[in-house]
Amino acid sequence: MKKTIYNKFDKKLIPALPRVLFEGRIITILTAGETEKAVDYLLSKPILGIDTETRPSFKRGITHKVSLLQVSTSDTCFLFRLNHTDLTPALIRLLEDKNVPKVGLSLNDDIHALQRRKPFEPGYFIDLQKHVNEIGIEDMSLQKLYANLIGKRISKSQQLSNWENDVLKENQKLYAATDAWACIVLYEEIVRLKITGDYALMKVIEQEKNNNQG
Repeated sequence: MKKTIYNKFDKKLIPALPRVLFEGRIITILTAGETEKAVDYLLSKPILGIDTETRPSFKRGITHKVSLLQVSTSDTCFLFRLNHTDLTPALIRLLEDKNVPKVGLSLNDDIHALQRRKPFEPGYFIDLQKHVNEIGIEDMSLQKLYANLIGKRISKSQQLSNWENDVLKENQKLYAATDAWACIVLYEEIVRLKITGDYALMKVIEQEKNNNQG
C-alpha cells in the first residue's frame, strides 16, 4: 500500500499527532577551542542536519545576530553558541566544506544570517524546499513537512524564546536539536519516496476564504 502524502497538510491535524523529540546526545559548545574537535567529528559523518536560531526582537528596527548554530548527525547534535564563540575558523571550515551534505530548510535565510557574522563561501548544502517540490508538496514549514511525511508533530513552543540566555534551558536544547536532526529524517524519506515511487499524492483544494460572504 502506497504512502499517502498531501500537497498541503492541514495544520489543524498537527496537534493530534504524537510528538517527536531528538533522542540522541546534545553537546553544547561555548568556547572557540571546542569548535575544532566538534567540526572534525561532524565532517567525519556521511550527512548532517543544520539549522540556526536567533533571539527574537519585539521592537521595530531592532534585530539580533544569529545566536545558535545547531548541526546534527543521526544521533549527536552540537549546539554552537555563536553569541559566545562567533564564527571560528573551524566553523567556517564546516560551512565551506564541499564533501559532506548539510541538509536544512530555507537555507538561504540561515546562510545570509551566518554571513552577517563573518563572510564565507557556502559549501555543500541541500535545501529541503527544493526536494519536496519534486514530489508535489507545496508546504514549506518544517512542522507541516514532518507531519505530512513522517506523521509526527514537532513542537514550535521554544521558537520565540531567548537564544542568548547565559544558559540554554533543556527544552530549548531539545527544540534546537530536534529541528536540525529532523532535516536528515525528512531528506532520507524524500529520497526514498523519489527512488521507490511508493507514494500517492493527494491534492487538497482549499476553500475560498470569502465563500460564505456576500
